[in-house]
Amino acid sequence: MTPVELSRTVLHAVRRAVDAGELAVAVLPERVVVAPPGPGGCGDYATNVALQLARPAGQPAPRVAELLRTRLLRTDGISDVVVTGPGFLNISLDGDADGRLVRDILRAGPRYGHSDTLAGQAPEFHAAHDARAVVLMDAVARVLRSQGARPRLTCAGPPEDAWVRILGIPSDIPVGTGTRSDTLRPVPAPADPTPLGRDAARWALLHPAPHDRPHLGPGHDAAHLAQRETNPLFRVRYAHARTRALLRNAADLGFTPEPGPVAPHGDVLPLLADHPRVLTATAAHRAPDRLARHLVAVADALAPLLPSVLPLGDEKPSAAHRARLALAEAAGTVLAGGLTLLGIDAPDHL
Repeated sequence: MTPVELSRTVLHAVRRAVDAGELAVAVLPERVVVAPPGPGGCGDYATNVALQLARPAGQPAPRVAELLRTRLLRTDGISDVVVTGPGFLNISLDGDADGRLVRDILRAGPRYGHSDTLAGQAPEFHAAHDARAVVLMDAVARVLRSQGARPRLTCAGPPEDAWVRILGIPSDIPVGTGTRSDTLRPVPAPADPTPLGRDAARWALLHPAPHDRPHLGPGHDAAHLAQRETNPLFRVRYAHARTRALLRNAADLGFTPEPGPVAPHGDVLPLLADHPRVLTATAAHRAPDRLARHLVAVADALAPLLPSVLPLGDEKPSAAHRARLALAEAAGTVLAGGLTLLGIDAPDHL
């Protein structure tokens, strides 16, 4: 069960409770957010939907949580539900939840986390005639499309030829005034980003939050191109390339990935499970920096796992190796999909 499927399952439980007269709620939430549990939580996922419903339902949040807990425990794929704190629902999935998540990611490929949540919406965006504003608008539009929206874009002037050729900006963005649009106003880049090339330039413009000043120009550009661990873009792309290399090496050794339990795995699986929520938040807040920081977190959490993926010496490939290889492939898939949404290449060789 993916986070998206679990979100729908919880929302279905809410609707059934309303239909049965257990909850008197006039307006139901359009979606339910599920995420890895925070401090004090337990299980695979947690949600605060009971706290959201308590006031409109006129009931204490713990009472709402218990109503939903009873219904969720009858659902296939859910092994336990625990109420913690003021009314958080902590949900444990049946059996091999880790393996199911990895299988779901590999099945979806780079589109893992894409949804139709925003289907039917056509938000309008306007950008100043500025490289960073246009790159930000393009990245926001990409993420919105991944969630089913069909954004409409305008710019204060026609895109510069270098923005199209080097930064990957669509050449057909109409010129407009943006009078009824959501105008994106990031802090302008202090220098021309195009000498960095497409990938490094887009990262340099998108990794900082829109209200932060990008580090560009003399004294900074070399850092964006550096092939070392101090460069977050390098860490993300290197982690992806390592996963592809491991798949090639495993094939040479005669074994393939097979999702299954992986212990210990650190923060990798929770971060992969959180990817759909990150895409939704990135779209909602028009903030590609959220996605960029998430990719860095995935890459950094993945690094300790990679040396244990392949057998060492005369060791024979085991189920643990196959499961670790599948997890590495899933993480690489998330990294590639996220970079693509930012308009950045994810090469197999680096």
